[in-house]
Amino acid sequence: MRGLSAAEVADRVARGETNATKRTTSRPLWHIVRDNVLTLFNAILTVCFVVIAVFGDLRDGLFYAIVVANSLIGIVQEVRAKVALDRLALLASPVVAVLRDGEVVLLHPGEVVLGDTVVLRSGDQVVADGTVVDSVDLTINESLLTGESEPIQKGEGDTVLSGALVATGTGHAVVTAVGAHSYANRLTSEIRRHSLARSELRTATNRILVYISWLLGPIVMIVIGSQFLAGRFDVQAFVDGRWRETLIGIVASVVGMIPEGLVLLISLAFGVAAIRLARQRVLIQELAAVEILARVDVLCLDKTGTLTSGDVAFLRADPLLVDEHMDAALSLFARVDEANATALSLAETFPEVGAVAGRRLPFASKRAYSGLECHSGGVVSTWVLGAPERVLAGHPDAAALAAGHAAVGHRTLALARVDRLPGPDDLVLEGVAPVAVLLFGETIRADAAATLTYFAEQGVRCVVISGDNPITVAALATGLGVGETSIDASTLSGDDELRAALGQHSIFGRVTPDQKRAMVRVLQEDGHTVAMTGDGVNDAMAIKDADLGIAMGSGTSASKAVARLVLLDNEFSRLPNVLAYGRQVIANVERVANLFLAKTVYGIVFAVVFAVLLWQFPFLPRQLTLVSTLTIGIPAFFLALAPNRRIYHPGILGRLLRYAAPTGLIAAATTIAANAVLHGMVDVEQARAITTVGLWITAFWILCVLTRPLDRWRALLLASMVAAFLLAITVPFGREFFAMPLRFEPPLLVGLGAGILGAVAVELFYRNARRRGLIYDRL
Repeated sequence: MRGLSAAEVADRVARGETNATKRTTSRPLWHIVRDNVLTLFNAILTVCFVVIAVFGDLRDGLFYAIVVANSLIGIVQEVRAKVALDRLALLASPVVAVLRDGEVVLLHPGEVVLGDTVVLRSGDQVVADGTVVDSVDLTINESLLTGESEPIQKGEGDTVLSGALVATGTGHAVVTAVGAHSYANRLTSEIRRHSLARSELRTATNRILVYISWLLGPIVMIVIGSQFLAGRFDVQAFVDGRWRETLIGIVASVVGMIPEGLVLLISLAFGVAAIRLARQRVLIQELAAVEILARVDVLCLDKTGTLTSGDVAFLRADPLLVDEHMDAALSLFARVDEANATALSLAETFPEVGAVAGRRLPFASKRAYSGLECHSGGVVSTWVLGAPERVLAGHPDAAALAAGHAAVGHRTLALARVDRLPGPDDLVLEGVAPVAVLLFGETIRADAAATLTYFAEQGVRCVVISGDNPITVAALATGLGVGETSIDASTLSGDDELRAALGQHSIFGRVTPDQKRAMVRVLQEDGHTVAMTGDGVNDAMAIKDADLGIAMGSGTSASKAVARLVLLDNEFSRLPNVLAYGRQVIANVERVANLFLAKTVYGIVFAVVFAVLLWQFPFLPRQLTLVSTLTIGIPAFFLALAPNRRIYHPGILGRLLRYAAPTGLIAAATTIAANAVLHGMVDVEQARAITTVGLWITAFWILCVLTRPLDRWRALLLASMVAAFLLAITVPFGREFFAMPLRFEPPLLVGLGAGILGAVAVELFYRNARRRGLIYDRL
């Protein structure tokens, strides 16, 4: 097989028969604009602004400037995150081995053309549909496409589909469909992406927004109906122009009910975290993945490439039997297509000597060895290389030697001659003559101990699961704080035994890919949120099944294809930063969501109560904008991005409703009481201004308790909001713009008293809620 020539490739490129697609990690620009602009609440507020512009004072349309600013900030921030993620996605994209002009070349998936001969190797992801032309124990995992979890044997003439993963073996396939015509690209995006990250924040806020949407329609109808009943839309109202004032009051009641910046702040918090992590070369496949690590309470770690550097060094061979063909055999093991990192490390010590590989059997986890026929010097010999406990099963002395090396942390493999090349399903070897025990060294990452200690302090349990010898794994893990004893997973059968072992131990060796998946599933069934890190094809399906899959940048295409988060520089120490940003997002957004929802609660109560009482609505839209901007909008923007190390606590939705509803009701009750007292005492303009002061004081105290514990910058933020409000009600321009003609007379004490009473009630409720766990201070 020579593959395509350069001329044939150029011809196919000219005809557009390439594998280039427009898929990116992040959302398309149009989706970003649509989701920030074309929302239900923006549509309602746009209608309100049009009403103000046509029939009222444009100053009452100030709220719409905030709507526009929210949308622009959201778009800009998400586009910045999109650009950062797309750049990193290019670095994380897989490479494909293709035969061209008789040589193997490495290409990006988009450079593959129709008719190319693709080399399939264990750990690769199939990038285009093709037909197998030859194979050696080739199995393909199509679970991402079909849901079938068991790898499928593929031979000559069989079809391989883009998006599938090469589980074991090697082979060649001729590409039959590329780009938009390939199988994976014909699937819907829902199927193509194995699953969307579940965001508790988005789930909780979306549910609240649905509740609010259901309430808006009936409440608006009640408000309008009450104005007709009060005679504010009769003929005389249209003659003297009072209907305009009534219409503005209806607009004010609608504006007061809508939490217009809540969705923006969630997107903003996710986007900022994504950009910060991108600067540290952490690729987030889905923005919500930032939040998930904050919820993780069990972190499953593959040893190689995660706790260790991933660089395997051949140390020496301890001979058990003198065999003149040993060097030739090891040279071939290091150079066959399917050679893994351990076998490749033999190449420097065992150079090519003219030997030729005949039939081969690639490594597979279920066998724990690989095999080949060595043609050297006119002699054909058959060899196996693999786990000592499998290869040396019938040779206790040799097995004991290997176990002794494993006990001091060396990775060990056994080399043996056999009478015949085993079949793909042969687990027991026949005619074994042990030749040598090979020793390999791995280096524990310098930051591994500190990283694992950090997770332990944060309440995250770490479980090491590896395919290596359990004695070796335990020796390497000693001193990392995970444990000192290990379990041989090959002795465990069934979920019950796995669950019992996981309950008592945190280090596992000889774990098969299926057992890795089962461990993740068992932990999830027991109520844990599980993250899985790894870099090999054996880790891929466990990474896919975990709540948060984390792959190393140097890992296989299979592991990176299913991971939600990729550490491009292979630095395990980046994970604490991901955890910190995730916790910051959850804790901060929960706090500021309380502000928005408290405003929605008192806005709904205002609309309903004043409608039922047939009273004039007590605020102008611009006055509500003043209150919400200085007690919610500006402070929430800063609070959402502030450092916050609070440990995650489940049940966000319940806490939001149990805290925001009472505080919103307190603000509504004291404000309505103040307005009732002011009836007949002062004119309408004075009543509105005084009522606004009372509402602002209570709303400001809701903000105060949610910023605790105070530090210098938070105190400065609160002081700035107080100063801004005082300027708005004392400076002539502010008094006129916001319609605040306050006079320092006894009626003003009504508003001040109501506000202070509301603040005291909020403080008492806060302290009670804190004792009951309805709100958590930053830890």
